Amino acid sequence: MFIRTKAINKILSLKKRIKIIQGGTSAGKTYGILPVLIDKALRNPKLEISVVAESMPHLRRGATKDCLKILKDTERYIDDNFNKSISRYQFRNGSYIEFFSVEDSTKLRGARRDILYINECNNISFESYNELAIRTKREVYLDFNPTAEFWAHTELKDDKDADFLVLNYKDNDALDERIVVEIEKAKKKAETSAYWANWWRVYGLGEIGNLQGVVFDNWNEIDKIPEEAKFLGYGLDFGYSVDPSAIVEVYQWNNKRIVNEVLYQNNLVNSEIAKKLDSGRICYADSAEPKSIEEIRRQGKMIKGVRKGRDSINFGIQLMQGQEYLITSQSKNLIKELRAYIWDTDKTGKRLSKPRGGNDHLLDALRYHETEALANSNYGQYFIK
Repeated sequence: MFIRTKAINKILSLKKRIKIIQGGTSAGKTYGILPVLIDKALRNPKLEISVVAESMPHLRRGATKDCLKILKDTERYIDDNFNKSISRYQFRNGSYIEFFSVEDSTKLRGARRDILYINECNNISFESYNELAIRTKREVYLDFNPTAEFWAHTELKDDKDADFLVLNYKDNDALDERIVVEIEKAKKKAETSAYWANWWRVYGLGEIGNLQGVVFDNWNEIDKIPEEAKFLGYGLDFGYSVDPSAIVEVYQWNNKRIVNEVLYQNNLVNSEIAKKLDSGRICYADSAEPKSIEEIRRQGKMIKGVRKGRDSINFGIQLMQGQEYLITSQSKNLIKELRAYIWDTDKTGKRLSKPRGGNDHLLDALRYHETEALANSNYGQYFIK
């Protein structure tokens, strides 16, 4: 029996061209979007709808199977209308719903369509999305489990033509009570480990979580810096055209460390960077840039190159993993880096003892500060004098 759920009603309320639907497990994302598309196909002759995912096996197990089931449950299915060889369901009024994967490059850059639905869009690249979206005349639907921040958040969420919706299992009125019980078991487990806390956040609540294998899970957000927090210093990572210059400030409060993003910007010269630093407050920076450090010092700033030794990245990470951090909610780029900073793996998927580099500029700045501020005489043998 087909049930019109809260999820369907919420999806129907979205009016902008791009409809981003973030949600947890069993939230009714796919089972909410597909009936909306079926209804549109029946009401509008010659409507062309594409349902896309990362692979055809993924589609066959998921969206295609669900679409056919919805058609049958609503007594709209006609067997002769489904062409299995090309994965297309043709309606009598000339409308159709086709299913294909991003692996088919001819489809990505081929014919145009009226409506696009990308199922679990976090599994495809932004480039693939863009190729499909620019060939879509009317609406774009995107759904995903928020295991980590990705291009739907960074490129689309704040677009004036985009609606953003978060669903969880409570929006799915058709969900079997036994499944509800299983999902809610994770709420109790979330109190016992970082793994289950992340699982409940992503799959239970439908909120952004951390990738598995993240380097740091010892942080939470804080709205603002308490007045009684003690300022400790700045961390600075130099950049210019390709990478941004990045500055964080670090505070001590109730045996926790508060971190606030101060700067994340490209194409700044050293005199502009110096203006972001308060005089008389220590800043630890990358010692690989001695000329930049000296130029900022001549601007009247208290700056020091961080001492480096063997395996300095892992050494700094270990120091940081022993702390509890509160990240200000306005530190958007730092939060993004923390969520995506994972241990690297080899070709077999085995975890290596080094983090995957790239998008870690603010984290490098924080590590420079913490390596100097936290390291004491016990680590003296580590440093190169």
